Amino acid sequence: AYSLMPGSPDLASFPRAQWLKAARRALTAAPHEAFGYGDPRGRVELRTAVAEYLARARGVRATPERVVVCSGFAHGLALLAKVLGRRRVREVAVESYGLHYHRDLLAEAGLGTPALGFDAHGSRTGELAELGGAGAVLLTPAHQFPIGVALRPERRAAAVDWARGTGGLILEDDYDGEFRYDRQPVGALQGLDPERVVYLGTASKSLAPGLRLAWMVLPGALADEVAAAKGKADSTSGSPDQLTLAEFITSGAYDRHVRAMRLRYRRRRDQLVAALAERAPDVRVTGIAAGLHAVLELPPGTERSVVQAAAWQGLALEGVGSFRHPAVERDRDALVVGYARPPDSAWAGSLDALCRVLP
Repeated sequence: AYSLMPGSPDLASFPRAQWLKAARRALTAAPHEAFGYGDPRGRVELRTAVAEYLARARGVRATPERVVVCSGFAHGLALLAKVLGRRRVREVAVESYGLHYHRDLLAEAGLGTPALGFDAHGSRTGELAELGGAGAVLLTPAHQFPIGVALRPERRAAAVDWARGTGGLILEDDYDGEFRYDRQPVGALQGLDPERVVYLGTASKSLAPGLRLAWMVLPGALADEVAAAKGKADSTSGSPDQLTLAEFITSGAYDRHVRAMRLRYRRRRDQLVAALAERAPDVRVTGIAAGLHAVLELPPGTERSVVQAAAWQGLALEGVGSFRHPAVERDRDALVVGYARPPDSAWAGSLDALCRVLP
């Protein structure tokens, strides 16, 4: 009946009318060649709009020539894994907690995925030097998924120092970096060294995953290789949607939508925190006030029983154990609550069902 699974925005809030207006303007102005096979990097209109937006909103240093459009973060990661394999990289270090299918994509490309240590301040990037086989590292520095912390400045600097000293690459997943509620969003790690960091962003959290639109900002030495790996036969993002998103961004509609959703999700998070304080005072919300999910720390040994009790109540929940790297020992019991997902009509019921199953 209800779902608080993480990883999705409120799909009912997709700006259909504004998107339709942008589509009409974009298609009216589109040149005939826009409907051909085109550049595997993606439409230049979208790459230009993305580069300008990221520079303004996320502190990313980008030019259209270094942007490659892809059909989601996983698609971009698969392309990077292919290129890294050709460069004879053996391992890509990953965070102790993350999405298993990202590790699977790397493994399918023949890459090992050793886990970095993790604590309250994020991944212990100072340990990268101890991973002798790692030629790259996958990080979510602005808002770690799923634990929800921001990577400390000194650990950001340590990651960049490692990349410079070893010739390694940092793969920066900035999946919901625009949504920070207690302060201005922290800038992208890529701004510290554009030649050593690959920035990956997506419209899946800000708009909708069904658009299948994402982008990579690549170091100069890597942009041509990734575009070649993508190839004309792999142009998975259709040009009409790319043109529409470009118009949506340049018209200011994207900024307005992100601002509106930031307020909406902040209210949701505040309501979640208030409900827990009243009805489940022993459950603590951890992580920064950001993104589309919150982490609820549970008493030791209760995670599995709470998730099961939620299922009996008709509520879909996910425990943090689902995201733990196989090589990492169990060190916490917690829920990863996606408060952005429910439409308004289901939010109160979802929150009530959650409070009923908490210890």
